Amino acid sequence: MDHAHHQAITEFSYMLAFMTGLLGSGHCLGMCGGLVSGFFMKLGAKGVWPYLAYHGARVGIYTVVGLIAAAIGAVLVSTGEFGKLQGVLQIVAGIVVILLGLDLLGVSPFRNRLGFAPVAWLRRQFALAVQKGPVVGALIGGAINGLMPCSMTMAMAVKATTAPSVLDGGLLMLAFGAGTLPSMLSASFLFGKLGPKLRGWLLKGAALFVIALGVSTLWQGLRYYTVMNKLLG
Repeated sequence: MDHAHHQAITEFSYMLAFMTGLLGSGHCLGMCGGLVSGFFMKLGAKGVWPYLAYHGARVGIYTVVGLIAAAIGAVLVSTGEFGKLQGVLQIVAGIVVILLGLDLLGVSPFRNRLGFAPVAWLRRQFALAVQKGPVVGALIGGAINGLMPCSMTMAMAVKATTAPSVLDGGLLMLAFGAGTLPSMLSASFLFGKLGPKLRGWLLKGAALFVIALGVSTLWQGLRYYTVMNKLLG
């Protein structure tokens, strides 16, 4: 695969990740809108700094998750003699991302129950964060929000394991996080104003982008595996 083709695929993945976050607005508001707006009411936030701290920490956590996921993927394929493993990893990741997309559509036999940390612990720490002050509390709350279970976030993290470099994995998750900013920044006044029907359509759009990302990853994996299989015998 030449550099231009490789670069095009990477940029395509960034675009899909950003659009997933952007079209996931309905899902974000439905899952976290009340939580976020309630958090800021309890926090008594004034000015822009608590909001910047919260969402900066949340997107920062996404980026760190992407870096870690990409590093794990890199370790798995670092040994030359196991070159075909990269293709296998992409195939498996593509299938998982597709299943997570179907889960968002509500048509998958697989229901995502996985998160980056125990949900009960996350909710407890989230509730305690308001006691830490407007900015520090917002930082803690945003970081915890970034770790909460979400099929979209999990799909992006799985995709990040196949990134061509650790930095690309972080940038993929950063693009996803940037896409969620419009809805999450306005959650305090948009929550409840988007009807369930509109939120449902937005979620379907996000799910289709997740599935497209999974299909792209699966296709790349099949191509890579075929090439490596011929080279390594």
